[in-house]
Amino acid sequence: MTTIHPLATVSPDAKLGENVQIGPYAFIDSDVEIGDNTVVHPHAVIYRYVRIGRDCEVFPGAVVGAIPQDLKFDGEITYVEIGDRVTIRECATVNRGTKASGKGITRIGDDTLVMSYVHVAHDCRVGRHCILVSYVGLAGETDVDDWAIIGGSTVVHQFSKIGAHAMIGGGSRVNKDIPPYSLCGREPVSFAGVNLVGLRRRGFSAETIRNIKDIYDTIYYQGFNITDGCARVEAGFPPSEERDTILGFIRNSKRGIVRAADLRDKSAID
Repeated sequence: MTTIHPLATVSPDAKLGENVQIGPYAFIDSDVEIGDNTVVHPHAVIYRYVRIGRDCEVFPGAVVGAIPQDLKFDGEITYVEIGDRVTIRECATVNRGTKASGKGITRIGDDTLVMSYVHVAHDCRVGRHCILVSYVGLAGETDVDDWAIIGGSTVVHQFSKIGAHAMIGGGSRVNKDIPPYSLCGREPVSFAGVNLVGLRRRGFSAETIRNIKDIYDTIYYQGFNITDGCARVEAGFPPSEERDTILGFIRNSKRGIVRAADLRDKSAID
């Protein structure tokens, strides 16, 4: 049974699934769809053109679907799509897309955690099983692939890409693409190794992790430029999902990937 608190404001045009709970002083606009078993806490705001999946939770003060903070926005209809089992914590903001981007939609994938005070700007794409820690700021048209973790207070430049299973240390300033499976941090943000703990927790075998490490050693630490390093990897490593994911990401990067940290400096990997 869907429950709407009498002090909530819910448009009669909003489409609510089964067992949805809307708390006091929450605001649900028209042209909103909310899936089964989703909870919208007190004082949360969900504006027009938002689709939220099943089993989600939107905490107090969160604002989902506000118009983008983009001067190119001209009042057009654009969207936010939130997957299933997504948690959006206190005072996080997720803005709609813009037509000028060619996308017109901001997406957050299934099973993602958006912590307090995170900002997801227009036309961002956040994948599945991601974690955006408190005070992360994603500028417009940032892409975050599945299973990425972005540490608290990290800011990400527009059009940046963050690869699958990457982890970025808190307080980083990301202005280059972050390759998949990597551990990055420091100032300026740098590649500091492979995300060993994350990959082990997700069931990657020791052999696969070693292969990923050897690929990045070839790209970063054998004296090649990035292009030549990728060519060496393609020639010297058998095809695998991980090899092809790394090569595809680097070769499709428009901003270029982060440089390697100087591992002689212990602060690079702390």
